[in-house]
Amino acid sequence: MPELPEVETVRDGLERLVVGARVRDVEVLRGYSVRRHDGGPESFADQLRGRTLTGAARRGKFLWLPLDDASALLAHLGMSGQLLVRDGADPWVHPHLRVRLHLDASPSGATALDFVDQRTFGYLAVADLLPTPDGDDVPAPVAHVARDLLDPLLAPGTPGRAAVVAAVRRRRTGIKRALLDQTVVSGVGNIYADEALWHARLHHARATDRLRPVEVARLLDAAEAVMREALAVGGTSFDALYVNVNGESGYFSRGLEVYGREGEPCRRCGTPIRRSPFMNRSAYWCPVCQPAPRGANAHP
Repeated sequence: MPELPEVETVRDGLERLVVGARVRDVEVLRGYSVRRHDGGPESFADQLRGRTLTGAARRGKFLWLPLDDASALLAHLGMSGQLLVRDGADPWVHPHLRVRLHLDASPSGATALDFVDQRTFGYLAVADLLPTPDGDDVPAPVAHVARDLLDPLLAPGTPGRAAVVAAVRRRRTGIKRALLDQTVVSGVGNIYADEALWHARLHHARATDRLRPVEVARLLDAAEAVMREALAVGGTSFDALYVNVNGESGYFSRGLEVYGREGEPCRRCGTPIRRSPFMNRSAYWCPVCQPAPRGANAHP
């Protein structure tokens, strides 16, 4: 699933290539891809025709293109969603094309924005922008999502980062579960959680309310650093399902320390990496660098 660095890579591409474009027409080829839009495919298309894309924003794994009428085109990429900026005159059509926006006056000269989604867990919707207590205007379905660790208001040393540390320690759960809770801090998914925990030398089952503030702060610093490193190389691609707006893959998978490396030596101590079941997924960890808490059996 695309995580924060992948979504930010897409957002950056949209900001550079389509902000300022006008939506001339909309084709919804699969109604399920706009299932979260109130009113269905016809309403979705009607609310976009004639509108100008005025920006590109993101919170956690959600991204949206504000429109010139106090609403926004909201996108969640799900497991395999892609937003591809294309030349609409090109006769080739992606086999998993779900929605196409025909554009005029795009700064890049592109004439189409395609939503491609093989597994169909992603979706698009038009939603009203609402002010939030923390000072942003976000689409209504995103109002519950916390800021992420790349947000300047959550930078190390700020009151925002201190508030996240306190929120994590108030939870009574395992630290990885808290890190994945998008109402605490957004944008961290399974891959980057495992990588951050390895860098911070913390086991995923450590109890949040037993961690010292300095340990939580170290973990958040590690998560931010890992995501910034991934962002610098375009995110993490394991297959063709994640690409940026130009259809290019990310390269951070080449630098993963633990995720997907079961049985391979830890690059810090040489101990074979282990994998544990975790929330219908997996947790990868080093038994020496990340010792399991006393009484735990290495499972959440």
